[in-house]
Amino acid sequence: MDKAERRRLAAALTIVDAVPTDPDSRWCRDRYFDELDARFEGGFDRDPGGAGGADGDADMAPPAGRFVLAFVADRPVGCGGLVARRPDNGPAFAEIKRMWVDDSLRGLGIGYRILDALEAGAREIGLDLVRLDSNRSLAEAHTLYRRCGYTEIPRYNDNPYADFWFEKRLGQP
Repeated sequence: MDKAERRRLAAALTIVDAVPTDPDSRWCRDRYFDELDARFEGGFDRDPGGAGGADGDADMAPPAGRFVLAFVADRPVGCGGLVARRPDNGPAFAEIKRMWVDDSLRGLGIGYRILDALEAGAREIGLDLVRLDSNRSLAEAHTLYRRCGYTEIPRYNDNPYADFWFEKRLGQP
């Protein structure tokens, strides 16, 4: 794909709120799980109730959560979800989950736009602390998170696939 085509695709990008169970949402999450299975050492357990927690993501639906899709024209090319976490021992935070961008379109700013929409969603539900976890094989995601102001923190969950944990305190939009 040449530079002009990449710019045209980036200009045609839209980010929309979605229901996690809609067909396009499921399609994107399935591609996300496929990629994790291919990239993670030992694969990824997507079975409901399994280690990957791929059990429908109902907690990403409003009013307490968010799920967004990225589209180029009518084609879904990325997704991301947000879950409100209100632990008994610690601050409430929004957790970013299921961030994915179609491999053929990486480098166009789609991940940044998804992340920005999820951060806006966190503000909308009244949370100014955002956290996420990530596997060591997702180096390009770590670069995005750091570039967007996320800092590495100690483990905050028991995700068996996570090697890194990040957080960001949101300022005013």
